[in-house]
Amino acid sequence: MRRALVVGINDYPGARLYGCVNDATNIAQLLSSNEDESPNFEVMLMVQDQRKPVLRARLLELFSGDDEMHLFYFSGHGLVNEMGGYIVTVDCQRNDEGISMDDILTMASLSKARQKVIILDCCHAGAMGAPALMGNGTAVLGQGVVVLASSRDTETSKEVAGMGVFTNLLLKALRGGAADIVGGVTAGSIYNYVDRGLGGWQQRPMFKANIARSMNLRRVKPVLDVGELRKLRVYFPAMEDEKQLDPSYEYTAKEAVEENVKVFKALRVMQGLGLVETIGEEYMYFVAMNSGRCRLTPLGMYYWQMIKEGRI
Repeated sequence: MRRALVVGINDYPGARLYGCVNDATNIAQLLSSNEDESPNFEVMLMVQDQRKPVLRARLLELFSGDDEMHLFYFSGHGLVNEMGGYIVTVDCQRNDEGISMDDILTMASLSKARQKVIILDCCHAGAMGAPALMGNGTAVLGQGVVVLASSRDTETSKEVAGMGVFTNLLLKALRGGAADIVGGVTAGSIYNYVDRGLGGWQQRPMFKANIARSMNLRRVKPVLDVGELRKLRVYFPAMEDEKQLDPSYEYTAKEAVEENVKVFKALRVMQGLGLVETIGEEYMYFVAMNSGRCRLTPLGMYYWQMIKEGRI
């Protein structure tokens, strides 16, 4: 089972926000299913009663049990003081602004789920697990914990046109912008996507993890059918092999052979995805017509190994 608690707060007294509920609603909708509409997370969306005791109870409920994955997403106000970082709740008051990020991290670290993902879109989100705020100079992330934060602990997080800048990129990443060749979207690939999408003078996202293996947060349609991808080991029986081509692979040549033409089309698709590269020629057409060779790229070798190990 995969469970997600998604929280968006707009109605802060005296400091209203405008895009958080919308952001949370969109995130909840995407996380609930994969692109092929298969079930993904069982999502609890909190956009109304977000008082501190209610939210704390939901967090404790989320991080209970031994599920496959627990995910917490928060969009709202965040603050940092000499005691650390906090997500701010609607019933905030001076010296009791909300729930400590350290407490949330402890809940996640104690969870028996295989992986626990915390995604924060709030000011000072990077205070989650920040060494300078932990007292002993070390950031304590339990086994299987992943933190994806919208900004450093010293930075604010921006809203533009009624949407969080970070969550706008997060949504695009979950829709496929951060997907790998087989359609998997992980927290790490999301971070890379968001980091590239933000300019050098904008807020900087943070990624912290204590995991042995990445797990998909969502799946989208693969850019290459998995069955076709597995043929890498057919075309290249050994990782270092070079594939010999000739005019029989090019459909416009008089020597064209139907079966070879099918292989050549597949190789051209793989070349476009960065899995295969030509040797001594710029275009695959000339590799075939001049009886040249092609080989795996480093990325192709990576997927070749994944296939060999039965991970794809």
